[in-house]
Amino acid sequence: MKALVAIGLGIVAVVSIILGMAYFQPDDFKISRSTVIKAAPNEVFPHMNDFRNFGAWSPWEAKDPAMKKTFAGAEAGKGSIYSWEGNSEVGSGSMTILESEADRRVYLQLDFMTPMPAQHFAEYLMEPEAEETKVTWTMIGKHGFIGRIFGVFMSMEKMVGPDFEKGLASLKSVVEASKTAPAQAQ
Repeated sequence: MKALVAIGLGIVAVVSIILGMAYFQPDDFKISRSTVIKAAPNEVFPHMNDFRNFGAWSPWEAKDPAMKKTFAGAEAGKGSIYSWEGNSEVGSGSMTILESEADRRVYLQLDFMTPMPAQHFAEYLMEPEAEETKVTWTMIGKHGFIGRIFGVFMSMEKMVGPDFEKGLASLKSVVEASKTAPAQAQ
């Protein structure tokens, strides 16, 4: 009987420690990555402002090539909506472009349905640098208490940061390859 009480107290102690650690996790998070692309902002912008171009560089579409995608709203820019349903690695949700400043910035809302409902915001910022463009991809959001419990074991930075790096590397490859591709005969 004493052993069961000790095990029960041990479980209560572990759960209490995890909940206490979760309580002190930050409410907000911000993840940001940048790359420099050998192209002008007007050559980079369409890849982020039109969701139909997203699949060519998205790190998540590479994780689920069979992902179901739908497009709604405006064809590109403000009001454009991209929804997806994928495997357990990508889940399901939608993105809506809230603001679009030609060749400079795209700001969007991310609504995740699965694996965990959440709403975050992302920004693609393009800054010209001589013959190149610095692209910064940022995501910001708030953690609910469940998200803070999850944060005790895995940080958003470590979970999403590498995907941003892969996505930016793919974006760089796609944009730079399109600059060197031979012109199509008309």
